[in-house]
Amino acid sequence: MFRAIAVLFLTFPMTAWALVPPDYQEPPSDFTAEIEAGFQLNTGNTDSSSFNGRTKLVYDTKQTKQEATFKAYFASDDEKTTSEKYDIQLQSNYKLQSDWGGYVFGRGDFTSDRFGSYTQISTVSTGYGFDAISDIDTKLSLEIGPGYRYNMPIETEAEPDPEANADVIIRTAIKFEQKLQEYTSLNADLTAEAGEDNSTLTLDMNYKNTLFQDWAFKIGVNVKYTDVVPEGTKQTDTITTFNLLYTFQ
Repeated sequence: MFRAIAVLFLTFPMTAWALVPPDYQEPPSDFTAEIEAGFQLNTGNTDSSSFNGRTKLVYDTKQTKQEATFKAYFASDDEKTTSEKYDIQLQSNYKLQSDWGGYVFGRGDFTSDRFGSYTQISTVSTGYGFDAISDIDTKLSLEIGPGYRYNMPIETEAEPDPEANADVIIRTAIKFEQKLQEYTSLNADLTAEAGEDNSTLTLDMNYKNTLFQDWAFKIGVNVKYTDVVPEGTKQTDTITTFNLLYTFQ
């Protein structure tokens, strides 16, 4: 009996090694996702808390690429909420068979910002993009195309019942990714929306350092400049985040 068990014990690992070689790796997946969050709590002289979270889903195949990004920002002190903002970004690319790695895209950007100069912003756009640089360490993509933007200004004392603004725009975007070292990378997206009534410029930049396996520490900065804003509000909004990020595929 003992001999039979020993034979099975020795035979099974040898069979497993034959079927699954030691250097075997799972085939790459078309689907990847990133989930990140950061939280800050202050007590003592000042009682305040803040939270931000981001989820990004990417489905990339030979012919198409689908991206969805969801962001949330919230802050409050011991008396009231001081910041509450939600972003949704959706983009669908159809890849063209060209040496430039070109693609046509459709995109939607939707923002709800309780304390922003504009409380609701909806932008839909389409156009053409291509990969100017695409290698292991560096990626650079350029996009341009027409779009339509809807803005709802915040209520102010001078304008207690504001009217929404609708504008045809031209959207241009630069998307840059640079691998600095084996475990660090830098990403920067610069987007300009030029319209007859208003124009915006947005820089979304982050530095990521992998801690272990799929976990990373991420520092992000988002700066948005709006040319025309309601009276009493500022043209530039800046958000800085310090988050823990998990990537899976």
